Amino acid sequence: MKTTKVTTIFKQILQGIVALMIISSFSSCAKKTGFQTSAVVPAARGNVKVSKDRNKDFVISVSLFDLAEPKRLTPPMRTYVVWMLTEDNMTKNIGQIKTSTSMFSRTLKGYFKTVSSFKPVRIIVTAEESADIQIPGTFEVLSTNNF
Repeated sequence: MKTTKVTTIFKQILQGIVALMIISSFSSCAKKTGFQTSAVVPAARGNVKVSKDRNKDFVISVSLFDLAEPKRLTPPMRTYVVWMLTEDNMTKNIGQIKTSTSMFSRTLKGYFKTVSSFKPVRIIVTAEESADIQIPGTFEVLSTNNF
């Protein structure tokens, strides 16, 4: 009976250690950083979270708050585009910010999520006339420091 009790306790301890290792591996893989204060839209704020998925690709999540509508900028623009600078010093258009307001707030919010095989070093958000451009314009709204 003592052997069974010791075995059960040993299994529980081992399961606890494995659970802690799994939890710590998830939390250590994700990097979260905030955007620098914007000169173009000073009230805008947000953050970027970068993690790896099970395929070893990078999951990039961008959350933005207190944006101005792109058409209200000077000069007026149509959309916000997210750019990624890679380890190889390449700049890639990774998508368009979808903006919305809630029923109880007029605060413009934006969210974006994508997966990339390239490792991001820095994330930039620009205001653009078109979402499918390949080179960022000069209207940089938000950017992070290097990760």
